[in-house]
Amino acid sequence: MTTIARALATAGFLLAAGTPIHAQTPQHAATQFLPIKNEPAPKLFVDQPLPGPLMTRGAAIIPYWAENFRILPIFGASATDVSPRAGHLHVSIDDLPWRWADAGGTGAIVLTGLPPGEHKVLIEIATPEHEVLDGKVVKFTVPAIDSSHH
Repeated sequence: MTTIARALATAGFLLAAGTPIHAQTPQHAATQFLPIKNEPAPKLFVDQPLPGPLMTRGAAIIPYWAENFRILPIFGASATDVSPRAGHLHVSIDDLPWRWADAGGTGAIVLTGLPPGEHKVLIEIATPEHEVLDGKVVKFTVPAIDSSHH
């Protein structure tokens, strides 16, 4: 029997036997296509900057991820009822009075051009109307880099 014929026979047997075929996901993860009732609270996780780029180029690449929250470019009151929950990040550096919103969902904040020394970055997840739901601070030191190698 050919490989294709065996695969078809196995699939037919499983379907005839009434065995459900579905993706093996932990705890039957929620889909982004259906609303979630009683959504758990969102959580933000932030790691220290990746050491290689920080030490060699002074570039702070700060990995992050969120649970029970999607980072999407949606804003305003009409987007607050989206389920599963979605919003964006607020990012602040060194307690400066300004910040920016990041809706790209890339999984990392990338900062370059910071002067050598201690720095503090606040990363927050926020609703489409900018209500902060969770936030984390990461502190790191940008080393003095010999610019003659760039």
